[in-house]
Amino acid sequence: MKKIFILALASLSLHSCHIYEKYERPDNLPTKGLYRNVNEANADTVNFGNKAWREVFTDPLLQDLIQKALQQNTNMQEADLTILQAEQGYKISRLAFLPQLALSPQGTLTSWDFGKATQVYNIPVSASWQIDAFGSLRNAKKQSEMSLMQARIAKQAVQTSIIANVANLYYTLVMLDEQLNTTKSTITLWEDNVRTMEAMAEAAMTNFAAVAQAKANLMEIKASVPALEQNIQQTENALSVLLHEAPHSIARAASLSSESFPASMSVGVPLQLLTNRPDVRIAEYKLAYAFYGVQKAHSAFYPQITISGQAGWTNNSGMGLVNPGKILSSAVGSIVQPLFMKGQLTANLKISKAQQEIATLDFEQALLNAGQEVSNALTSYQTAISKAEIRTQEVEKLQEAKERTLDLFKYTNTTSYLETLTAQQSLLNAQLSLINDNYSKVQAIINLYAALGGGRE
Repeated sequence: MKKIFILALASLSLHSCHIYEKYERPDNLPTKGLYRNVNEANADTVNFGNKAWREVFTDPLLQDLIQKALQQNTNMQEADLTILQAEQGYKISRLAFLPQLALSPQGTLTSWDFGKATQVYNIPVSASWQIDAFGSLRNAKKQSEMSLMQARIAKQAVQTSIIANVANLYYTLVMLDEQLNTTKSTITLWEDNVRTMEAMAEAAMTNFAAVAQAKANLMEIKASVPALEQNIQQTENALSVLLHEAPHSIARAASLSSESFPASMSVGVPLQLLTNRPDVRIAEYKLAYAFYGVQKAHSAFYPQITISGQAGWTNNSGMGLVNPGKILSSAVGSIVQPLFMKGQLTANLKISKAQQEIATLDFEQALLNAGQEVSNALTSYQTAISKAEIRTQEVEKLQEAKERTLDLFKYTNTTSYLETLTAQQSLLNAQLSLINDNYSKVQAIINLYAALGGGRE
């Protein structure tokens, strides 16, 4: 036994450096210029994505919906079960370092020519212990650990997605409510206009063609109401499913203008995506998993050292039966060195290295994709702000134009009533567009928060 340990230690001193290395993040990652149109030299470390989701979404009704979705959503429950499986796999890989114990009692009755039976019994306890002299068990444990980390980060990715989806659907409902209310208010106004034009036509102050045109415009506006109501119901149904509930109505805020978001939208430095974005972190854990897979493939070239022993109570001495029985013990040490598997082991090593290279490329691509999403979200946010500002000015001017046109119609003969209707129609279209622009701004904030890895624990 002593010689086996000496041989193991001698082999260990000659082992390859590829067996016990620790994973380190690759150099020269494509982080430079990752955010387009952002001066990274002056970028601070403040990151909008680091804010807790309750600090970003302050609407109490929305907070309740997000909390309910995080507790009830099917994908979140499945993520918890996936983590449970990974935890058990990691536990198994850790216990692989311990000896295996087995109890296998046996008893035999033997009779020759129906004579007196002879009783032979063995009550052995056997133990087997694989010494991890060359990192095989260690690297397998590291791979299980990386799988567990992937499962935990995957849950964070699901959480980020759920928070963003609930918020998007919630504000979609608020936007549709605003459009519906604006449309209904315009319908009421146009119904009054049509009645006025009918009276004017009876008094020969306008013609019935203009009345027909006004009624047609009114019908067009009314036709949009059922479509809006349908969209509202379908959005409520989608949000209900996300909550893991049967379709039902959703309580929500009165308007988008009542919503408030953090004033700071800093995206931080690009390297923060490595720790904030769940998909980037998962890609890195996959790379680490492949890294330890290469080390495990290297370990397969070295001997496997196993110590086994057995002790038990038996009446079989090997030379005859002894009654009462005695304790019998033995210990065996073995080394298994692969000799005729060179081609297979080399092929496995090449496969592991190829998988590591693929994982490296996937990691870099995940980082680039993250930078693209952040850049797109930033552009969308800045564009939405500009559009909303311009649209607000447009609505103000059209409101002024409508009022002036109405005054001209009332007090002069230079403007027809049809011109006032046209001004009202233009104002309605601009108001609906402004609602869409405000919604786009909210959407851009949500998407930027998700792109920065917001909502994680």
